[in-house]
Amino acid sequence: MSTMHDLNSLKKQSRIAAALYFLNALPAPFALLYVPSALLVRGDATATANNVRDSEFLLRLGMAGELFSSTVVIFAVLAFYSLFKAVSGKHARAMLVLMLISVPISYLNVLNDLAALTFARGPEFLSAVFDQRQLDAFVLFFLRLHNHGFILAQIFWGLWLFPFGILIWRSGFIPRIIGVFAIIAGCGYVIGSSASLFLPTYAGVIGQYAMILQAGELSFIWMLIWGAKDQLANQPHPDPATV
Repeated sequence: MSTMHDLNSLKKQSRIAAALYFLNALPAPFALLYVPSALLVRGDATATANNVRDSEFLLRLGMAGELFSSTVVIFAVLAFYSLFKAVSGKHARAMLVLMLISVPISYLNVLNDLAALTFARGPEFLSAVFDQRQLDAFVLFFLRLHNHGFILAQIFWGLWLFPFGILIWRSGFIPRIIGVFAIIAGCGYVIGSSASLFLPTYAGVIGQYAMILQAGELSFIWMLIWGAKDQLANQPHPDPATV
C-alpha cells in the first residue's frame, strides 16, 4: 500500500511540475517573439516609436506575458526540486538556483519595455530636454536592450537543464533519454545565447542550429502525460546531502 502511494505521489508530482513548466512557456512565443517582431523596425527609430505609440496595448500585453511566465516558473522549479531532491540534493539545489537566477533578470528586463513606452509617449518633462528624434531613438534603444536582457536570461534557462538532466538520469522513475534531451536543450540555449552576446556576426547561423537542440525540451511532454514510471525499486537511495 505504501509503495503504491509513493508511486502515485511521484506520478502526481512529476505531472504537476511538468504542467507548471509548460504553463510558464505558453506566453513565450507571443511575448518574446511576436511582440518584438511586430514593434521593432531594424535601424528605424521613428517607425519603431510610431509602432509603440500605435500598439501600446500590445506592448503591455507582452509585458504581462513575461511577468506571468517569470512568476509561474518559480513554482515550476520548486515543484521539480521537491520531486528530485531525494535523488541528489546537490544537483537539485544547483537546478533550483540556476533557474531562479533568471527570474529577477526577467522581471527587471520588463523595465526596458516600460522605459521605451515612456519615451514613446514623450511626456512634458522629457520633451523639455529631448527633441522628437532623440525620444524615438531612446524607444528603439530600450526595446533592443530588452532583447539583450532576454538573451542574458536565456543563458540560465539553459544552465539549469544540466543538473536537471543529471537528476532525471539518476532518478530511475523518469526515462533516462529525457535527461539526455534536457542536457541537449541546455546546450542549445547556452550556445545560442553565447553566440548572440559574443559572436553577433555569426549569431543568426549558430542560432538556427541552436534552436534544433532546444527542441529537446519537447521531450518533457512525456512527464506531463505519463508522469513517473512504475519502477520505484529502481529509484536511488536518498542523497545524504539532502539532509
